[in-house]
Amino acid sequence: MSLPKQFLLGRPLRTTQIGETLLPKRIALAVFCSDPLSSVAYATEEILLILALGGTALLHLTWYVAAAIVLLMIVVVASYRQTCHAYPGGGGAYIVGSENLGPNAALTAASALMVDYVLTVAVSVVAGVAAITSAAPALSPHAVGLSVGFVVLLTLMNLRGVRESGRAFAVPTYGFVLGIYVMFAFAAVRMATGATIRAESAHLPIHSSGTFVGLGTVLLAMRAFASGCTALTGVEAISNGVPAFKEPKSRNAATTLAVMCLLSVTMFTGITVLAMVYHVHVATDPRRLGLPPGTSMPTALAQIARATFANWHFLFYYVQAATAGVLILAANTAFNGFPLLASILARDRYLPRQLHNRGDRLVYSNGVILLALAAIGLIVAFKAHVSSIIQLYIIGVFISFTLSQSGMVRHWSKELAATTDRSARLRMRHSQAINAVGACMTGIVLVIVLITKFTHGAYIVIIAMPLIFMAMKGVQGHYDRVAEELRIAPGARPDPPSRIYAIILVSKIHAPTLRAVGYAHAIHAQTVEALTVSVDPAETEELREQWEAHDMGVPLKILDSPYREVTRPVLDYVGSRRTESPRDTVNVIIPEYVPGRWWEQILHNQSALRLKGRLLFTPGVTVTSVPYQLRSARDRERQHARSRM
Repeated sequence: MSLPKQFLLGRPLRTTQIGETLLPKRIALAVFCSDPLSSVAYATEEILLILALGGTALLHLTWYVAAAIVLLMIVVVASYRQTCHAYPGGGGAYIVGSENLGPNAALTAASALMVDYVLTVAVSVVAGVAAITSAAPALSPHAVGLSVGFVVLLTLMNLRGVRESGRAFAVPTYGFVLGIYVMFAFAAVRMATGATIRAESAHLPIHSSGTFVGLGTVLLAMRAFASGCTALTGVEAISNGVPAFKEPKSRNAATTLAVMCLLSVTMFTGITVLAMVYHVHVATDPRRLGLPPGTSMPTALAQIARATFANWHFLFYYVQAATAGVLILAANTAFNGFPLLASILARDRYLPRQLHNRGDRLVYSNGVILLALAAIGLIVAFKAHVSSIIQLYIIGVFISFTLSQSGMVRHWSKELAATTDRSARLRMRHSQAINAVGACMTGIVLVIVLITKFTHGAYIVIIAMPLIFMAMKGVQGHYDRVAEELRIAPGARPDPPSRIYAIILVSKIHAPTLRAVGYAHAIHAQTVEALTVSVDPAETEELREQWEAHDMGVPLKILDSPYREVTRPVLDYVGSRRTESPRDTVNVIIPEYVPGRWWEQILHNQSALRLKGRLLFTPGVTVTSVPYQLRSARDRERQHARSRM
């Protein structure tokens, strides 16, 4: 491991050290729950933004929408607690769907989760940057750059390992929870002493964007409910990551999920209550608040904190800093879930096998990097605008919720059929009832979300999911075809070639050429010849004279190339050898320099790379690289040897 890489990521870990990466509940809460805990920072604001379309008169519906979301969260958490106990090996929607609903349902859930994880990173980071720019408006023009920078930072932290990154994430997560409860206490004391607290936007009238009566009001409330359901994002992460917990895994995971629910419900309820009491007004377009275009409005939570703490400015900035930190680090939920899911899919041959490999720090580093690149692309495409990205959100969440809970209902049916113990059957019936209620409620919410968000950007997710589904099917089909083609019959024996025809590619006589000639003699090929392409007649004549003078013991074949091309004449000549003797194996031997520095690689071996790339597609041809290490490569290897001692 190079020193820069070791400095950034830490020393590599042995496979036997994987037990050291298991998480206690206090760190697991920060690792797996930062997303649902942080979602309360913007869930209330999303409800207010939608209801504000109907003007001030419809803001009273916030109470009913928030109550429905709290009920839904309790039901979903109760459902996933059953999953933690039923699937101690990790009960993500893909695993549950695969075992109980079939591969197509499982891949649908996986597609939804993959989209959701990418959106989680984008939304969390962009929302965190929005909290920063609310406290420091001068940074608003740099929102995209800040967002991309934070994604890169999170990527490096996660490449260092789950446990190590979890310790770092615990500080802002618990700091945010503490800041919110301190804010609640301040507000309670001030209101108990008779203080009248109003948000800075309370005096701003909200101009309705249209007339909402009857069905229009119901649809607007449904849309506000769908937007507020962002508070539930990340709830499934704990059930996906049960194997990462210390023993007893299932019980610790279920306990952590219950604590997360308690914190999320109380914080979301408290923020919503204060937003209504303080008369917080927000709108995506500042002109609807009577403000000039381009005016930057603080977030709802920023307005609540500023009004609550009044002259205690340092507490306001503390809450904003903690909010920004936890929102940015909330993306860690996805950085844990996406690589694990990608690894399972790769194991089942639905994704490239490289995603199944653990890196130096025992994390699925390829999955971490893939997630980061996808999230950065989304942030740049939507210019770090949280209200635009969030419209794509939660579609995938509720698809996976619904499929997972439906799969759990089927799971308990199978268990009931195989169990006769009365007490065990009662427990299973109870669990099945919870999962059935969860499946029904999340299914209803999914329909609401699809109806209300489709024209506001959700159609992009509806298009992306089938594309990912088909891509995974295509990858599986490729692996199946390759496996079928490579399968051998029982008792099959090797079929050796009649003889080996060795061709050494030569451009000039130097040390790598001598090594390649020596190798050709060592393999005892029946025929050995050297091959060069004449691009410059003078250089070719000089090479021929030197070849004869050194008496290599190998004939030199010179190919003429009037158009100065090297690759095509070699391919044609090798092809002619195969045509003359189809049962022979043609072994093309290529001498190569091995420099030690990355920039030196660019200066050498480009012709060899092109030739190897083309020759690999030629039947009956093997390509052998004979490396010659330059001094820089030998020095680098000595340095590595000393570092390993």
